[in-house]
Amino acid sequence: MNGVTGQKRHGPIGALGLALAHIRATWGGFVANAGLLALAVASLVFLAAALAALQARAERDAQGVDLVVGAKGSGLQIVLSSLYHVDISPGNIPLAEAEQLARHPMVAKAVPISLGDNFRGFRIVGNSGLVALYGASLAQGADAVRAMDAVLGAAVADRSGLKLGDTFFSTHGLAEGGAEHRDARYTVTGVLAPTGTVLDRLILTPLDSVWFVHEGYVKDPEELKILQAEREVSAVLLRYRSPIAAATLPRAINAGERTTAASPAFESARLLALFEPAVLLMQAFALLLMLASLTSIALATHVSLRERRADAAVLRMMGMSRLRLLRQYLLEAGLLGLGGTALGALIAWLVLRITAIWLAGGPKIPMPELVQFGQAWAWLLVALPVALLASLPSALRAIRVEPSRILAER
Repeated sequence: MNGVTGQKRHGPIGALGLALAHIRATWGGFVANAGLLALAVASLVFLAAALAALQARAERDAQGVDLVVGAKGSGLQIVLSSLYHVDISPGNIPLAEAEQLARHPMVAKAVPISLGDNFRGFRIVGNSGLVALYGASLAQGADAVRAMDAVLGAAVADRSGLKLGDTFFSTHGLAEGGAEHRDARYTVTGVLAPTGTVLDRLILTPLDSVWFVHEGYVKDPEELKILQAEREVSAVLLRYRSPIAAATLPRAINAGERTTAASPAFESARLLALFEPAVLLMQAFALLLMLASLTSIALATHVSLRERRADAAVLRMMGMSRLRLLRQYLLEAGLLGLGGTALGALIAWLVLRITAIWLAGGPKIPMPELVQFGQAWAWLLVALPVALLASLPSALRAIRVEPSRILAER
């Protein structure tokens, strides 16, 4: 009967009860060590999730675009301004050159765009074919086909308060605060369905709208002819007809005196590479937190087991084997690791969620990918082995001590 009782006392339930009793007795130290461990894993999860979200956003916004052609200058600036819409354009290229590119035998599709104005921070993009390039569809109304027609991206419609039939004036420049073009009024003709791409935060209009806003209504045919000959666009988004175009077309375009061809894939990789030193620095800080957590847990375990030597001796005298005692100590460390995992997951999710909400407000870059579960969350699994590894040396020393020696000292 006593043997059965002893087995029940030292079975899984008894071991868990002992572990929880010790945690309650040392609650402050447990919370401190779990918090330090949580901060370390949360930092690693946040960095990994942010990098994955940036890469996913870049790939999604560049879907269907193989090459961006703009004015002579930085390829990265051209991609950022004309594809991701987070920078200013380096200049314009003649409309005639854009039309010539569209007729190139290696080009399957060419979409010229014109930038320069905004409405409440949302960029107005003159274009011919951007909706089709991204495979978007209208949720309401009709496409913009005439000058001064405007189609709103899903995010613009949600945050601007504009609806079908409303009119608005554009503001000069790509940010709020510029002078309004009061002589040219846009009319909302449609609203795009959400795409999860850059289109969601753009206002699309025909190229003629941009020229009309800046040229005004020209009655003189001769003057209009001169203006048409001098018209320019900000960039051209191209899609290759065949893979071989990637090897020859950019080189031919860059040989010109007025144009630069930029690959979205290459420039996005270069942009992420620019962030690499900062990311490595933050990762080093997170790993330093992890090392501090490991050291703190090791010291706390060492002190705790020294104070509990008499308890361990009594348990050994009652028949608990060294292996079972080791499992008892490791169970306590495992609970600490699980606590750090749970708290770290909560901290990471809250920070990522707050960041995603902040980015989604206004004309900023929305990144719902931040709160999507992916490989980044695998960093949470680090907390448990770290806690076990930190506790193992002290636990192994504690179980080697003879019970008779400890009780004799008492």
